[in-house]
Amino acid sequence: MTPGKPAARNRTAAWAVWLTIGLVVAGCVAAGVLNSDGDTTVSAPAADERADSVAILQRTSAEQGLCYGWELVDYYDYGAPLNVGSNLGDGVAVEENPGCPRWVQVTANIGYVSESSESNDFARIQVTGSPDIDSADLWQVERGLERLGLTEDVFVDDPGWAVTRAAVMLPLLAVEAGLAEPADTPVPAAASPSPLPDAGSDYLRDRWGWLLATVGLLLLAALFVTVGVVQRRRQRRVAVPAQRAGAGAAGRTRENA
Repeated sequence: MTPGKPAARNRTAAWAVWLTIGLVVAGCVAAGVLNSDGDTTVSAPAADERADSVAILQRTSAEQGLCYGWELVDYYDYGAPLNVGSNLGDGVAVEENPGCPRWVQVTANIGYVSESSESNDFARIQVTGSPDIDSADLWQVERGLERLGLTEDVFVDDPGWAVTRAAVMLPLLAVEAGLAEPADTPVPAAASPSPLPDAGSDYLRDRWGWLLATVGLLLLAALFVTVGVVQRRRQRRVAVPAQRAGAGAAGRTRENA
């Protein structure tokens, strides 16, 4: 037995151990990737939600002279915002935009954690504005969103829908805070109401059966009266000649006597 063989066997065993450890670590990493315990992706607003929100903000911004926008941020993504939009268009922010000297923007910062984490999903909502707008007014607008039902839980459940919904609420809350005048929404002239059809008499409609019976009885009574009068007249015509004949016979009897 040569002296070099035990050393070779030791090196082979060491390589086998390290290879086993590497395979175990790689397997754990792969299992962690493939068996993710929850999706942590923040969903952006749908295309129709963005388009509808832009259209609404364009109308109100033109009437109020104040720009409005939204910004959706993934807390764990340190890059650009996930989605922005405003009355200037989808993907166009109002902050530091030359086309919007006065602006108000809602920012939703959403953080999703894995299910194995002890932390909870969260949302941080903030309303910012141009330097000429007081921070107290912006805070009032921010509190107004929560009062209208756009709480942190709603943003966590559906951040895309919630941030666009919050954006279209900004004009109303800006008016409430005194930042803008109410939008002049034209009210269409009310058309003159068409006359209702004649409904008829409720008295006659509800009691027509009784009325028909009453009329029938009256007609029958009139018939009986008419028949009685006619018969009475006939009887009188027959009785008068008889009475005259009897009176004449009586007179002749007295003369003969």
